[in-house]
This record gives sequence, structure tokens and C-alpha cells, in this order.
Amino acid sequence: MTIRRFTFSLVWLFVLAGSIQAQQPGESVQAQTFGPYLYEVKPDAEAFQSFNPKKAPPIGDLLFRVGDRLAICGDSITEQKMYSRLIETYLTVCVPQLNVTVRQYGWSGEKTDGFLRRMAKDCLTFQPTIATLAYGMNDSRYRPFDVTNGQWYSDHYSAIVRNFKQNDVRVVVGSPGCAGKIASWVKSRSGTLEQHNLNLCALRDIAIDVAERENVRFADIFWPMYQAQVFAPGQHETTDEKPYLVAGQDGIHPGWAGQVIMAWAFLRSLGLDGEIGTITIDPELSKAFASTGHNVDAFDAGKLTVTSSRYPLCARGDLNDHNSIRSGMTLVPFSEELNRFLLIVKVPDSTRWQITWGTQSKVYTAKDLQKGINLAWEFPENPFCEAFDRVDRAVAEKQAFETVQVKKIFHGSEGKTDFDAAVKRTEAIRQPLADAITKAMKPVTHTIEIREVINDQ
Repeated sequence: MTIRRFTFSLVWLFVLAGSIQAQQPGESVQAQTFGPYLYEVKPDAEAFQSFNPKKAPPIGDLLFRVGDRLAICGDSITEQKMYSRLIETYLTVCVPQLNVTVRQYGWSGEKTDGFLRRMAKDCLTFQPTIATLAYGMNDSRYRPFDVTNGQWYSDHYSAIVRNFKQNDVRVVVGSPGCAGKIASWVKSRSGTLEQHNLNLCALRDIAIDVAERENVRFADIFWPMYQAQVFAPGQHETTDEKPYLVAGQDGIHPGWAGQVIMAWAFLRSLGLDGEIGTITIDPELSKAFASTGHNVDAFDAGKLTVTSSRYPLCARGDLNDHNSIRSGMTLVPFSEELNRFLLIVKVPDSTRWQITWGTQSKVYTAKDLQKGINLAWEFPENPFCEAFDRVDRAVAEKQAFETVQVKKIFHGSEGKTDFDAAVKRTEAIRQPLADAITKAMKPVTHTIEIREVINDQ
């Protein structure tokens, strides 16, 4: 054992001790210190007694630059092409001014050593400028934490980050998520579900150390997902036949709600401010204004027509279904932090107004309208939905081909025989799929009508 490994092992013995120390009776649930570490605030509930996750670093400013090429890298959870699809669709419609292009590199069953071996050809061939990493679930080996494996994970995650940095790629290191069940497919599985999650929490803390040591960003997936897993069933209507499973049916691969948490974690860590647009109406002056990306075409007799080149993320679905994107947005502050499309109406106090957006109508108080309502959340069915779906379908088709391109062709007989030729041939297929996303992203013209409600008539 080298001196460096021995030092790391001692450090992680202390970190693990901090991660599993139980809250003492009467102890505050505020952020705690243990040695040199600051820990997250944890809820006062039994499910959190053994956990003391290290405090995640602050988010930071916008990491994107105009024209960036984003690589979304990870294991089978990434290969599900759900959180990666949310991210690419979001970047396409919500912040089109950044002109970010995306490739996803998910590979089922992969650990950090697997991506480290393949990243030079699979990923760096296409010269990404920014990358997100979501590894740790398989690296946990579905067993209780041990220091040797923690060191192994740190070494390989660090090597991936350094390889990216040497190629001028900005990096966001993601933690693993949480487990909802003991993985049924692991024959050598041992330990309890809590021990598995304590292991994933320890790997989360190691990922923080990797990010801080390499001076790159960190995306915390484990802690918000674990909290959602504990509390979501009690906050949504569930039955024995229809439980709310944040970590998915198998306890490892999240459905859409859990995938929203992952997308939120990465998008906020990339420094996006969530300002999709603000429309302001002053009925008394018969004037209306819109922020960049939205143009006021006309405003007359309470009817406003706007043409928008930026869309909000359209989230529909059952709020009580863990396979619903809209439900996922109740688990983390996605709408508040990343999807604000505000309508502000300057109306007199003590009045109530009906707002009609497209074909849907709702009534709001003057106080609500003066503060601003988030149209993206208040109106799940809205004039952007058709255009949004068109872009999202194009993103899904492209990402589906990227899995085939990387796994079956680059690592199949064709790629092994002549990798450069395989790249050239498959890029000729992929490019029209990428172009289809751009073509699908067209300005949307929509109307907002305001009408004062008098005596609830």
C-alpha cells in the first residue's frame, strides 16, 4: 500500500464514520461539522438517522459558452435516454441562444473504469467542450461500503476528469443516485438496503472530493433523490397496486419522476438561471412588454399576441405517477429554478382576473398577478406543447441512434475493422437526425387574454 492510498483510506474511514453516525437524541438537524467537513441539513426522520452527507459545493455561474458541444456520459441509467433527453430538449428549446449541441454516451452496466477505457475514441473523437458524468451505481458493486472500493472509484473518476481537462473539456461530476431496492440481478448482493444507500452516499461524498480536487463542477443526485424517495410516497396518492417509486420499478433505474431529479441536478450545476421569459401587461396603459426571446405582436382589448423563439419545458402527466415528468417537478424545485415563464399583470388590488392562454383558462387574484404566475407550471396544456413535442421526438430519435452508433458499430466488427470509416458512415446517418432537431425548433405564436372577474361571473 502506498502512502497516498493509506492517507486516503484514513480520510475515508473518517468520512464513512461521519456518513453513518446516528443523530443523538435532542441533536439539531442543522448542518453539522465533523472534523474538517460540513454536512448537509438532514430531515428529522428515522430514514436519515444514519446519514450525514458532506455539504455539496455551491453551483457557480453559467458554465456554458455559445456553441458548446455537450457529452452526456454514464451507465445504463444514462442509456435509458430519459434525463439525457430532458437535458437536450431543455437546452434546445429553453436556451436556444446558447446553440448547444449534444451527444449521449450511456452504456449499460458500465463503471468508471469502462468509460475511462473507451472515452478516447467514443467521446473525445467528437471534440466535446463540456461533459456531464453520472457514475457510481455500478461502482458501488451493490454491497456495503469498503475503503478499497472507495479508493478505486476515486482513482478512476479522477482519471476521467483529468482526461477531459487535458482535452479542454469543462466537466460536471455527478454523484450516483439512490437505490429503492436491493438489485435483484446481482447474485453476490449482500447487506441491507440502508447499507447500500450508505455506500452510494459515501461514493457521493467521494465524487464531491474529486470535483473539488480537480476544480470542476459537481451535480448532487443522491441526496435530493434519497429525500424524494423517503417523502414522495406520503405526498402523493398511492396504493399497494400503484406505489410511488422514485428509483424505478427495479429500484435502480428511475422512471420519469426520478429522471427529472437527475436533469435538474445537472442543469442547475451547469449554472443555468431558469429565466425562460417574462411577459408584463399593464391594462390601464394598454401596453404589454416581453423579455428577450419573445416579441409582442399586438395588444388590444385585453388580448395579447406574442411570438416566442424560446419555449418553456412542457411538463404534463399525472401528479401522482412516478412515471410523469410533471410529477417529477414536485420532487425538486425544477419549475422555480429552471422553468420560469412568467406573466405579470399590473392590476388594481382586490380584483380577480381570468387568464386564458391558448384554450385553457384560470382565475387569479390581483396579488398573484402582480407577483407573477409561472405559465409553464400553471398551464400544463399550452400553446407550446405541440412544438415542444416535435422537438422532443427529434431529440429522442437522435439519441436512440447514438446508442446504436457507439455500442453496436464503434464497438462492433465494423468499428474494430476501420474505426475512422465507421465514424464517417454513421455520422452521415446521425447528421440528418441532428438537423431535424434544429428544423423542429420554430417560433410559436400564442395569445394571452385577460378579463376581470366581477361577482364571480
